[in-house]
Amino acid sequence: MSTRETTGRQAVVLLSGGLDSMVSGGLAREQGYCVNALTIDYNQRHRREIDAAREIARILDAERHVILPLDLRKFGGSALTDDIPVPKDGVGADIPVTYVPARNLVFLSLTLAWAEVIGASDIFIGVNALDYSGYPDCRPEFIASFAETARLATKAGAEGSPFTIHAPLQHLGKADIAREAARLGLDPGLSWSCYDPLEDGRACGACDSCRLRRAGFAQAGLEDPTPYAV
Repeated sequence: MSTRETTGRQAVVLLSGGLDSMVSGGLAREQGYCVNALTIDYNQRHRREIDAAREIARILDAERHVILPLDLRKFGGSALTDDIPVPKDGVGADIPVTYVPARNLVFLSLTLAWAEVIGASDIFIGVNALDYSGYPDCRPEFIASFAETARLATKAGAEGSPFTIHAPLQHLGKADIAREAARLGLDPGLSWSCYDPLEDGRACGACDSCRLRRAGFAQAGLEDPTPYAV
């Protein structure tokens, strides 16, 4: 990604290491924000996404990248934080067991706390409500309600400096997101989407996240450099 001159405005980007968060961060950078990246290491079932987040923060010229430990395995309740098999039978209509209870609510709260500390009034999150697994904390209603919660729950909000929650991918499908990555000059091979990678480093190719990603790149007519097992 080419270096752009920033406006000096600070933004905190919630950076998981996935394609969506990478593109969200790229859009923040394109808009002239100084990127401060926050990655939550919630002790998910693999480390590949954390490694991807480090590389993405580097290519986004992040002023600071915080990897914050938060052991959600203590709670469990999800195929990503418990000994529950990751489903491989396709994207269904019901909320799948890969849903991590209240994850985006928890993560955005931590992002908000850091944003207030560094004086950033802009937060970027890469949720989308079209090509996704039906998680309730990806819906536009949730993002809108959190912006109001941020205003009510913080010193900055109480003193008249509200926060803006940017969800620039909210109404984009995976094909549109893949195209945005290409337009921004971002290497999608740096991002990681698979919920259940193999020990040899390949993506499983069959979990919901792999299926959505592969279909998006195929629809966009773009190459997905991810090594898939299936």
